[in-house]
Amino acid sequence: MDKHLGSAGQIALITFLACLPVQIVLSDRSFAQATIDRKAQATQLLEQGTQLYIQKKYPEAIATWQKSLELFRALKSPIDEARLLGNIGLAHNYLGQYPQAIAFHEQSLAIRTQINDRQGQSNSYNNLGLAYAALRQYDKAIDFYKQALTLRQQIGDRTNERTTLGGLIGIYQALGKYQENISLYERVVTVSKELGDRQNEANALSNLGLTYYSLQKYPQAIEFYQQSLVIFRQIKDQIGESTTIINLAVAYKNLGQYQSAITALQEGLALSKQIGNLYNQASALTNLGNAYVNLGQYPKAIEFFQQDLMIRKQLGDRNGESATLNNMGNAYYFLGQYQKSIGLFEQALAIAKQFKNMLAEGNALGNLGLAYGSLGQYQKALEFHQQAVEISKRIGDFQGVGNSLTNIGLVYSNLGQYQKSIEFHQQALVIAKRIGDRRSESGTLGNLGNVYSSLGDYAKAIDFHEKSLAIAKEIGDRNGEGTLLGNLGGNYYYLGQYQKAINFYQQSLTVLKQIGDRNGEANMLGNLGLVYSNLGQYQKAIDFFQPALAIVQTIGDRSGEGNTLNNLGIAYRSLKQYQKATESYQQALVIARQIGNRNGEGNALNNLGLIYNDLGQHQESINFFVKALEIAQQISNRKDEGNALSYLGVAYGALKKPQESLSFYQKALEVSRKIGNREGEREILNNLGALLAYQAQPEAAIVFYKQSINVTESIRKDIKGLGKEEQKTYLNTVAQTYRRLADLLLQQGRVMEALQIIDLLKIQELEDYLKNVKGNERTAEGIRLLAPEQEISSQLLAMDFEKMPELNRQLAKQIQQLPKSEINKVPDYLQKLPQGVVLIYPLILSDRLELILFSPNKLPISRTSKISKAKLEELIIDFKAGLLDAGSEDVLEPATELYNLLIKPIEKELIQANTQTILYAPDGQLRYVPLAALYDGKQWLVEKYRISNLISYSLSDFVAKPQLPPSILAGAFGGKGDERKFGQSGLPATLKEVQAIANSFQNSTTLTEEQFSRQAIESRLKNYNILHLATHAEFNIGTPENSFIIFGNGDKIGLSEITDWQIPNVELIVLSACQTGTGKLDNGIEILGFGYQVQKAGAKQAIASLWKVDDAGTQALMAAFYREFQKGNITVTEALRRAQVSMIKSSNFNHPNYWSAFFAIGNGS
Repeated sequence: MDKHLGSAGQIALITFLACLPVQIVLSDRSFAQATIDRKAQATQLLEQGTQLYIQKKYPEAIATWQKSLELFRALKSPIDEARLLGNIGLAHNYLGQYPQAIAFHEQSLAIRTQINDRQGQSNSYNNLGLAYAALRQYDKAIDFYKQALTLRQQIGDRTNERTTLGGLIGIYQALGKYQENISLYERVVTVSKELGDRQNEANALSNLGLTYYSLQKYPQAIEFYQQSLVIFRQIKDQIGESTTIINLAVAYKNLGQYQSAITALQEGLALSKQIGNLYNQASALTNLGNAYVNLGQYPKAIEFFQQDLMIRKQLGDRNGESATLNNMGNAYYFLGQYQKSIGLFEQALAIAKQFKNMLAEGNALGNLGLAYGSLGQYQKALEFHQQAVEISKRIGDFQGVGNSLTNIGLVYSNLGQYQKSIEFHQQALVIAKRIGDRRSESGTLGNLGNVYSSLGDYAKAIDFHEKSLAIAKEIGDRNGEGTLLGNLGGNYYYLGQYQKAINFYQQSLTVLKQIGDRNGEANMLGNLGLVYSNLGQYQKAIDFFQPALAIVQTIGDRSGEGNTLNNLGIAYRSLKQYQKATESYQQALVIARQIGNRNGEGNALNNLGLIYNDLGQHQESINFFVKALEIAQQISNRKDEGNALSYLGVAYGALKKPQESLSFYQKALEVSRKIGNREGEREILNNLGALLAYQAQPEAAIVFYKQSINVTESIRKDIKGLGKEEQKTYLNTVAQTYRRLADLLLQQGRVMEALQIIDLLKIQELEDYLKNVKGNERTAEGIRLLAPEQEISSQLLAMDFEKMPELNRQLAKQIQQLPKSEINKVPDYLQKLPQGVVLIYPLILSDRLELILFSPNKLPISRTSKISKAKLEELIIDFKAGLLDAGSEDVLEPATELYNLLIKPIEKELIQANTQTILYAPDGQLRYVPLAALYDGKQWLVEKYRISNLISYSLSDFVAKPQLPPSILAGAFGGKGDERKFGQSGLPATLKEVQAIANSFQNSTTLTEEQFSRQAIESRLKNYNILHLATHAEFNIGTPENSFIIFGNGDKIGLSEITDWQIPNVELIVLSACQTGTGKLDNGIEILGFGYQVQKAGAKQAIASLWKVDDAGTQALMAAFYREFQKGNITVTEALRRAQVSMIKSSNFNHPNYWSAFFAIGNGS
C-alpha cells in the first residue's frame, strides 16, 4: 500500500508538543526553597521527558515523566499533573498502546474538568479522540473530537480548532466519507487564510489533495497538491515541499503515469537528502519501492526497500523498520519467494513485539498468514490469522479484527470449506456495519460474492456483488466500482452468459478509464480477451489482448506485460499459430527472468513445453518441463510442481516410454492430492487411465478412469473449481474421459456401469455448454468402484511399471468371479422406472455405434452397430435433408437405415419388454434425429411407441404425479407472412393457433404481437401449468448466447436465462415454431441444453421442434395435440403420438417434415 504523507497528523503533533515547554514558565517563585527545588527537579524531568519524546524514545520518556508526575502530585499542582498525564498518554499512543493511552487521558480530563481548565479539557478530549481513532472505534472518537471542537470554538482557540477538524477529517476519511471532508478542509483553508497562517493553509490544501486522491479524482488531487507546493516553496518549507512532491508522485502513479511518479519521487528524495530530512527520505524510498512493486519490477523495489530500511535503522525508527520489512516481504511474496518473505515478516513481527506495537504485530501476523496460505500450509495460515484476531481484539482494533476474519474466510475458501468461509466473512460484515466502516462493508460483501461464485451459486454471488457495488457508488469509491463491475462480469462469464459478461466488463472498462486507472484498464481488456477466447473467437481475443499489452508496456508494468503475453500465447496456440505463440511465451519468459518473477518464469517454461509437445518435439518439451519443475521445487510452488510432473508424464507417454510416464504421473498425483488440487488430480488420473489402456491393461485403466470421473463429479457438486485459463483445457478433455471409460466397460461386458457413465456424460456435456450444471446427490456419488477395484487402487499408485500386467491380470480374474448382479447393480431410483417404459442410450464411437437398452426388472443389454462416426454423420445429414424437403420421398432410405442401426438390434427386446414408451437419450449428432421418424419398411416408429427425449436418468424423477386440469398461458408472435419483424419473418398462423387454444380451454389467457412481451409472460407464469409459445426460437450451435426465444414485441430471452423463471407449477412448455442446428450440425448440445434449462426452471416436460415447420402444418399438429390432451387422463407423450399419427394418416401433412419435427422432452409421463 502507498504511504501518503498527510498534514493533519503533523498539525496535531506540533500543537501537542508546543504545550510541553510552556510548563517551565509557570513555576511559582513564592514557594519555600525546598518547594522550589522540588519544582525545579520536576520541571527538569519534564523537559528531559520532552526531549526523549521528540527523539521518539517513548518508553524512556514515559519513565521520566512518571517521576516528574510523582513530584508534581506531591506539590499538589493539578494543572501540571493533568499535563503530564496527557503527555504520558500521548507517548503510549505512539507506542500503539491505546488502552493505556486512553486511561491516562481520562485521568487528565477528570482533573481538568475539576479545576475548570477549559483549554486543557479541549486538549484531553482531542487526545481521547486521537486514541479511539487509532483503535478504529470511530463513533467514540467522533464524540470526543466534537466535544473538543465545541470547547475550542467557545474559547476562540482557532488554531487548535483546526487540529480537531483535522482529527475529524481523518476519521471521515477512514469511513470513506470523503465528500464531507472536502468542506471541512475548505473551512481549515479559510481559517488559515484569515489568521495569515500560510503554513497551515498549505497543509490544508495538501490534505484536500489527499481527499480527492481518496475519491480517485487524481487530476483534482494533483491540482491541490500543486497549489500547496507553491506556498511551501514561498515560505521555504522544504519539508512540506518534499512531502507534497512525494504525494504528487503517488497521484501520478494512480493515473498510470509511472514515469512521472518515479521522476517526482526521485525529486522528493533528492530534496529530502539536501535538507537532511531522513523521514521524508525514507518515505520517498518506500514509495519508490511500492511504485516498482506495482510495475512488477520486484528486484528494483527490493533495492529501494533496503535503502529505506537502512535509514529507518539509522533513525532508530523501529516501527518504520517493521513496516519496511513487511514491504520487502511483500515484494518477495510477489516474486513467489515465500520462504524469504516469511523470514522478513518474522523480523517485522519480532520488532513489533519488542516495542509492544500490537497494531504492527497484528499486521505482521496477517502477512505471515497470507504467505503460509500461498505455500498451501493452510493450518499454519489459520493459526497466524487467528493470532492477529486476538491481538486486534485485545487493543480494541475492530477494523483489524474484521480484516483478519476476512483473511480466515479466504483461507477456508482455498480449502474448499465454503460454509466456514461464509461464516467468517459474515462476522467481518457485522463488525464493518457496527463501526460504520462502509468501505470494509463493501469489500466484505464483495468477498461473500466471491465465495458464492466459487460455490457455483451465481445468483447469490451477483446479489452480494450488486450490494457491494451500491455502497462503492454511495461512498464515491470509483476504483471499487470498477472492480465490482468486473466481478459481476466474472459471474456472468461463469454462467455462460457471455454477452452480459461483456457488458459488465465494458462498464468496468469505462469507469477505469474515467479515473485514469491504466492498470485496471489493461486488466479489463484482458478479461474481455478471455471471454472471447472462451467463446472460441481467438482472433477477437487477440484484438483485446494487444491493446492491453500496449498499455502495460506504456506504463512500465512488466509483470502485467508478462501475463498479457502469456494470454496472447494461449490464444495463438488455440489458433495453431505456433510460431506466434512461441514468440509470445519467449517474451514472457525474458520478462519473468528480468524482474525475478520465478512463478512467471515457470509458467512460461511450461507453456513453451506444451507448444513443443503439440509440435511433436517431445524431447524439447521435456527440457522445458524439467526447468519449470526445478523452479517450482525451488520456490515451493506445489501446484506448478504437480503441473510440471504431469506434463512430463504426457511427454514421456508420447515418446512411448511408459515406465517414465507412469513414474511422473504417480509423483504428480501425490502432489496434487497433498495440496488439494482436485482438477490436477482429475486430469492425472485420466492420463493414467489412458496410459494403461494403451498398454492393453483395461481393468487397471478402468480403475483410474473411474477415479477421475468421481473427482470430476465431486468438483461439480461443490464448485466451479477452475480459473478462466484452466477452463479451456478442462472442457476439451473431461468429456473424453467419460467416453473412453464407457468404451472400455462395454468391451468388458460391464453394461450397467457403462450406462451410468454415459448418463454422467450427458451432465458433463451440459456443464461444458451451460457452465451452471452442478448435478445432484445422485451424480455426486460418481461411479462405484467394485470391491476388487477398491482393494487394488492404492497398490496401482505405488506399483512399478513391470508389475502392472500381473496386477491387471489379478484384477481381471477377481472381477470375473463377481456375481453379475454385483457388477450390474441398478441404482434404487432407476428401479422406479414404470413397466412398459424403456431407456435407449446410444454412444457414438469412432469405429462403431453402441446401444444400451434398459427395461424394468432386467439387466441392461448392449448391442453394437457397425458404422463409423464419419459414415453415421453423413447418414444423419442425408436424413435431415430428406426431412426438410416435404415434396421428396428421399427420406425413406435414410430413415430405414437409421432404424436398422438404432432400433433393429434391440427390436426383439423391445417387444419382450412390452414396450409402450421409449425414453431416448441421444448422443452427439443423433440429437438432430427425430426418433419418431425412423422407418421399419412398413411403419414409422411413432406408430408403435410413445417417444420422449430424456436429459439424464440421474436428473429425472420417474414417480408419476397426478395431472391437474390444464390452465394455459399462450403467446403468439403474429405479423404478416410477407413482412419481417425484428429481423424475423411474420407468423400469421400463430394467431389462429393460440385462438384455437383459447376456444378449447376455458382457463386460458392469450397474448399476441405487442402484448406478447417478456414482462407480460413472466408476470403471469405462476398462475398457469402450461406455457405455449407460438413464436420464433432458435437453438444454435456455439454458446448459449446464440440461442434464444423472441417475443411478439421484440424482447428476447437467452437460453441461459430460462432458469430465472422459477416455474415449479408449470407441467409443460410448448415451443411451436423453433428450429435447431441451423447451418452446420455440431453435437446437438443446444437441444439437450434447452431441455435441461426448462427442467431446471421447474417445468416437468417440454415440446419443441427440430426445424421450423410450415405454418399450416404446425397449426394442424398443435390443434390435434390439444384436442387429444383435452380428453384428459392422457400423458403428454401419448397426446403428441396420437397427433402425429393423425397427421401421418392425413392426405396433406403425412410427410415427416410436418409431424416429426416435434418431440417431447421429459420422463414420458
